[in-house]
Amino acid sequence: MIGLFAAGERGRRAAVELAGFLGPDAVVPDGPIGPALRRLWPNLGSAVFFLGTDATVRLVAPLLRDERADPGVVCVDGGFAVALLGGVDALAGRIGELLDSAPVLTSASVASPLDELVELLDVVVDGDLAAFGAVLREGDPVLLRNPLGFPLPALPDNVQVDDASGHPEWTVLLDDRVPTGPRPERLLRLVPRTLVIGVGSGTGVSASAVSEALAELEVRGLDLRAVRAFATLDRKTAEQGIADALDDWGFWHDSTTAPLLAYSGEELAVIPVPNPAELAIGIPSVAEAAALRGAMELSGGGRVEIAVEKVKGAAVTVAAARLLPRGRLALVGLGPGGADERTPRAEAELRRAAVVVGTDECLAQVRHLLRPGTRVQADGAVGLAESGAAVAFVGRDGGPTVDGPVRAEVVRVGGVAS
Repeated sequence: MIGLFAAGERGRRAAVELAGFLGPDAVVPDGPIGPALRRLWPNLGSAVFFLGTDATVRLVAPLLRDERADPGVVCVDGGFAVALLGGVDALAGRIGELLDSAPVLTSASVASPLDELVELLDVVVDGDLAAFGAVLREGDPVLLRNPLGFPLPALPDNVQVDDASGHPEWTVLLDDRVPTGPRPERLLRLVPRTLVIGVGSGTGVSASAVSEALAELEVRGLDLRAVRAFATLDRKTAEQGIADALDDWGFWHDSTTAPLLAYSGEELAVIPVPNPAELAIGIPSVAEAAALRGAMELSGGGRVEIAVEKVKGAAVTVAAARLLPRGRLALVGLGPGGADERTPRAEAELRRAAVVVGTDECLAQVRHLLRPGTRVQADGAVGLAESGAAVAFVGRDGGPTVDGPVRAEVVRVGGVAS
């Protein structure tokens, strides 16, 4: 919801006129500004004030709590539309066009698309994220390397995805592998948790042997900060050496969230592996099969692959499987109610999408929530998601439906708070 606040009849007339252009999400509350603002603040996505910036700051300052959750604020004053707080550059630009005012874009401290990417993919950040965010907002050219093909949100024009032709000085690398060759001077690494490490061992294996085998995976190019889970044969979970080595890994990688998944011999025996062997326990593989089985479980039906084939150590073998990225299709319901009832998660999915699909009526309700550069179109949501894009498909009430299986990650987002 966009709240428009004005003092005096002239300002109120301008607010009502602007609300007509902004669509059904825009409301002009009755009564004094202060009480109306405090009442609506928790439900606002943006607030537009027909006031000077000093008066606006005094009004909103007591209400500010969290940069990520607070509404964005635009001031319309003296022929300018000022993006005062939050990610409202696009809204300020649109208001400037509608009112023939000059937009002033000042939201240099707000979250950048990289912050959205970090949150969406749950990556480990290696480098100065804040500095790169500032570079993005300043318009300097940035190269984003995405060799695994993760679905990306809408990005500014100064971000070149897998295209170094503009010779950018800043590079963002989104990968679960350790980079090889000369490293750019200004490099930000985003390490996604895509790996499942399978572990097989003999009885009484030592923790040092397991740790040395894990270290060999790094020698072969993997970044062990990308580990999402470990996996093994169910009877091996009691091996103290495995437990101690995984505790040690968690300490050095500042992680307590990677579980040890356990599978029966029957489950592992049917997993095709690149290096089957005649094991004494009667199945062709533990490390490779457990890694693939764990990745399949965590992928929710997505594609998986062997990232590193089995590595043999002292009474231990390890292997790594990768959960491959796939497109994302968010089915977003706009509900039958007003914008003040829309859930934060629905709005977050709209900001994370590179493409938003829906009818003209539905798109008009959400256009102001989209990141600059987001494509909008009437159809083709499933095909775009299956090709690897991040897509939000919006519809009235409970949201759109799709027929048959979709070869992409599908999430349904109720747009109305219960």
